[in-house]
Amino acid sequence: MAKTIEYLKDPHLVARIQEFFGIKICYDKDTGQYETSEKSDQDESYSEESRSNEHSESDSKGKENGYGVNRSDSNGYVSRRKNESTLSDEETVSGSDSEKLCYVITNYFWYYLFLFGTELGDEIFYSAFIPFWFWNIDGAVGRRVVLVWAVIMTIGQALKDILCWPRPACPPAIRLQNKWSQEYGMPSTHAMIGVSIPFSVVLFTMNRYIYSFPTGCAVAFLWCTLVCTSRLYLGMHTVLDVIVGLALAILLMLPLVPLVDFMDFYFLTNDWALVALIAITIATIVYYPCSDRWTPTRGDTTMVVSVTAGVHFGAWLNYRTGALSAPPLPPPYNVIWPSYPMLGRTVLRTILGFCCVIATKAVCKSLSYATMCAILKVNSKELMNSDNCLENRNKVLVDLVYKYITCFMIGLNTVYLLPNVFTMIGIERPTFYTEM
Repeated sequence: MAKTIEYLKDPHLVARIQEFFGIKICYDKDTGQYETSEKSDQDESYSEESRSNEHSESDSKGKENGYGVNRSDSNGYVSRRKNESTLSDEETVSGSDSEKLCYVITNYFWYYLFLFGTELGDEIFYSAFIPFWFWNIDGAVGRRVVLVWAVIMTIGQALKDILCWPRPACPPAIRLQNKWSQEYGMPSTHAMIGVSIPFSVVLFTMNRYIYSFPTGCAVAFLWCTLVCTSRLYLGMHTVLDVIVGLALAILLMLPLVPLVDFMDFYFLTNDWALVALIAITIATIVYYPCSDRWTPTRGDTTMVVSVTAGVHFGAWLNYRTGALSAPPLPPPYNVIWPSYPMLGRTVLRTILGFCCVIATKAVCKSLSYATMCAILKVNSKELMNSDNCLENRNKVLVDLVYKYITCFMIGLNTVYLLPNVFTMIGIERPTFYTEM
């Protein structure tokens, strides 16, 4: 068992997976060392297979995810290194030697596919998926999925700072992105979200709508596979990180899915249940486990739980004002595919909604940050530009407060304010207020 665990956490296994999908890490067999971008100027040993990328890829791609094309030699070899201008001070400190290693991408299909796959577990995806689901698909399913996502994400993020397992060593693996490098690796929260979001959608809709359950499971499985493989391809996790993340998410979902399905009604109708939910989210942030160094996991967890609290508070307001009521007919329902007028209203709701979400984020961040700085009597500009999050406790406090308030208001506006605006201007989704 111990040998199996060591094998699964071996960074050489990650490097072999990267090589299988078309990433060649430059290694000098004569010296037995990995080559850096500085040394590669004398290298003349690379094969013909990367020549076609010399002009078409290196010139057109420019900069991808902070990695700039460093140069292209006479053999068509493309070396890449981290663009230092895109790094913050914290990233520079926490970066690994992989940022100086030379590598060749021989298959750009996998490169772009896995970049897309990893975004399915990132903040940008959450910010787009959750509002879109509420505005255009089903609010009852949305509330349940958000709660499952929050619980699983919080547990996964907390375990990272408790276990403090490092990410794969680079070299032998190479890290194609530096965005999550400051976090620890075990377990992979991308893998946990890759299981929880698509499969919870399937589980919460299978008895609510009439559609092909095997097809839904197949889509969820492909979704999960893409997300998990992308983490190995980018060198962000070991195979053991991904497997533990998958197993932990599955174990958590077994009791969590039926519990959330049962508790959703009480969060809507019971005042104390909602108060308890909001209190739990605040306590989660206050008593979040501290690691031996600063990581962004506490701030990310704050955003997750505050959005969840805002979504359920908005749904509770809809119920208390009498807007939200039980559906006239019990499920299951037929899936209604949109007509051209419905599709046009969907586009309008989405564009208007996202504009309001962006405005909410900007206004709430500015006001909450300024208010907290005034209360603590600190300079807001100096605090915002401060990079030392370990010693500057005021920055940590202000960051957590503004993130909670901002994301809470985004969740509230997504479920309460914006649907009312849509109704006022005549682009509402007709079934929104009957989804209990």
